[in-house]
Amino acid sequence: MNTTKYRRLYRLCSQNFGCRMKGTSSRKWLQRQQSDIYVKMARAENWRCRSAFKLLEIDDKYRILRPGQLVIDIGAAPGSWTQVVCQRTNAAGLDNNSPKGKVISIDLLPISKILGACILDCTDFTSQDCQDKIIQNSDGRKADVILSDMAPNASGMKEFDGRLLVSLVSKVLHFSVNQLVTNGTVLVKLWQGSGCDELSDVMKELFSSVKLVKPKASRDDSREIYFLCQKFKGVVHSSGNS
Repeated sequence: MNTTKYRRLYRLCSQNFGCRMKGTSSRKWLQRQQSDIYVKMARAENWRCRSAFKLLEIDDKYRILRPGQLVIDIGAAPGSWTQVVCQRTNAAGLDNNSPKGKVISIDLLPISKILGACILDCTDFTSQDCQDKIIQNSDGRKADVILSDMAPNASGMKEFDGRLLVSLVSKVLHFSVNQLVTNGTVLVKLWQGSGCDELSDVMKELFSSVKLVKPKASRDDSREIYFLCQKFKGVVHSSGNS
């Protein structure tokens, strides 16, 4: 791909910080979980964690998930988003009156089996080997939706951590350029701060619609935001060098 307009995306992708997806939680985080209403609701409704309600709210409003779709869920552990996606795409084929979807879930951490999901756990999405496996498991299809809720392990330095996440998301976008259907959707998590504006500009070049959303299930003190990118424009390959 030799088009000039993707150069900024390449530059962001090239930042290698040794990023890792989200890891174990702190004791303070665990204490907060015990009193969290969404944690209690997740247990009651059999979602693996509270983040399910973020995707449920976004999908209820924007209708990004439909039966029959191929969806790639990056940074999926412990699997609550995958649960939502499998349900709404009919990935397990439980609804005989709707087309059967396919869900591919990836994370560095282990993910317990989820009915209808193809799980690629204990693997690094940013590696070429992992991306090749995703393509192999896509059965010749391009994704209708690509989701990313992954994040690096927090160092406590907001600027640095934000840049780590920008680098991860830029790699998701770079993968999407060649593996997303025209008019497809990408939903990614970022932390407010340095690098978001530049990455947002890249998104607007790739997609006809880019919205910043913050679900109610996101904690009030959290810097996390989600960019919903819809109507992927597709790739126009240059006939010469750029």
